[in-house]
Amino acid sequence: MTAPRSRRGSRAQNKDGPRPSARITNYGQLRNPFPPMDVFSADRIEAMHEAALEVLERLGVKVLLPEAVTLFRAAGATIKDDMVHIGREIVEAAIASAPTRIEGRAGARHRDIVLELGSLVFQPGAGAPHATDEIRGRRPGRAEDFNELIQLTHHFDVFQMLPPLIEPQDIPTNLRHYFTLQSQLTNSDKFPFIFSRGTPQIRESFEMLRDFRGLSDTEFSADPHCYTIINTNSPRTLDIPMAQGLIDFARAGQISIITPFTLMGAMAPITVAGAITLSHAEALAALTLTQLAKRGAPVCYGTFTSNVDMKSGAPAFGTPAHFQASLAAGQLARKIGLPWRSAAGSASNLNDVQAANENQFGLWGCLLAGATVVIHSAGWLEGGLSVSYEKLITDAEVLNMVAELCAGAEAGAVEIGLDALEEVQPGGHFFAAAQTMARYQTEFYEPVVHDYANFGTWIERGAKDASTRARDVWQGILANPKTPDIDATRRAALEEYITNRTAQGGAYPES
Repeated sequence: MTAPRSRRGSRAQNKDGPRPSARITNYGQLRNPFPPMDVFSADRIEAMHEAALEVLERLGVKVLLPEAVTLFRAAGATIKDDMVHIGREIVEAAIASAPTRIEGRAGARHRDIVLELGSLVFQPGAGAPHATDEIRGRRPGRAEDFNELIQLTHHFDVFQMLPPLIEPQDIPTNLRHYFTLQSQLTNSDKFPFIFSRGTPQIRESFEMLRDFRGLSDTEFSADPHCYTIINTNSPRTLDIPMAQGLIDFARAGQISIITPFTLMGAMAPITVAGAITLSHAEALAALTLTQLAKRGAPVCYGTFTSNVDMKSGAPAFGTPAHFQASLAAGQLARKIGLPWRSAAGSASNLNDVQAANENQFGLWGCLLAGATVVIHSAGWLEGGLSVSYEKLITDAEVLNMVAELCAGAEAGAVEIGLDALEEVQPGGHFFAAAQTMARYQTEFYEPVVHDYANFGTWIERGAKDASTRARDVWQGILANPKTPDIDATRRAALEEYITNRTAQGGAYPES
């Protein structure tokens, strides 16, 4: 798959001369244009990998789900007390069987995703208990917020996967999986997320998605149609719902994105190398479980490693240590050859300069590390406690510009423009040159939020800062959301399914 191009206007001639054509961009399937950057030498990465294997074999992992323990035991792992000791040969076999390329099927074919080393997929912040915006303020996440944030995610093509941006706390937990999936399926045709909160909820979610897409059981299991996020409990613990989620998704042929959440100095060693070694060990343990549940199951290696503020104990993001941890994780992902997930994010309490600095510094860590999936790339505040509507917009601007870089730059004869250089004499300007007139409407990225006007014009327009302009942008999008056309029969069937299951009491999360 080649990198998508931003096709700039060609010289469409008419009787009046060159006419700019509409600018066409494709942010759907991106390739990372940056060469990967290393933070450690190859021998140190090898040492970290060997240390992780020793952790799994000698120290072990605490696995709380009996079924998972049974799978590990059957594969030859040693069970001592409540610890599972996984031999390196078991782990190496799992790495060998995990697919290096995953093709995810979205609701529309042009929304399909490819996960492999070198591909680049963005999704905004996920899992926050609060939503915030400049009009309604900070509040516990609600169904209304969930719907709106899915609509905003759908609007920007640079977001290829749908995340659970906030928890809709006004929906009971036994019914929440109905609402969150229904919202994704009816407000977007992008690649959806399903919570791993117990087999009953997962099974019902698979049924809803399968029927809404019009798939048979065989067709559903043949390709990934959704994904989940699996967080280990650092240090070295795999709890019941997460282990069950790994098994259920693997057996159904759906994607698990494994994400140890290791904070240096808190749930992980205080050093970058130590924290990433722990994260690597936990990710390998979870990855191994997926392959024991079903050989060849689609799985995405991952890490979310940053440091804490040692003065307060609060998580910090977009720090030099966060950046270095992403680079180290990328080196380990390339060593085992699997697609992988990293994350940006911000600890700032509002959409300010700190928030922008932290998110972009974390984002560049992901980009230079070669991350396949970048989660929390937009909207995240307070270390994940809030998703900001304004920040989602201002961050999307940056991601759009990154997507433009993925298209690369052209340097053919037309771009070199010898005719333009010949046309404009010394001391002249290129505003009226034929090359400029043919391309002025299509050559450059058109900003969503950024204002390039001079100071006087900016004052005349109301002297709005970026966050205020972002507020205007999201309000405009939500006033007329561009949701996909949904088959009325399938929508009605989904609503009937949810109505019937709700009347039966829904399904409670398993602990």
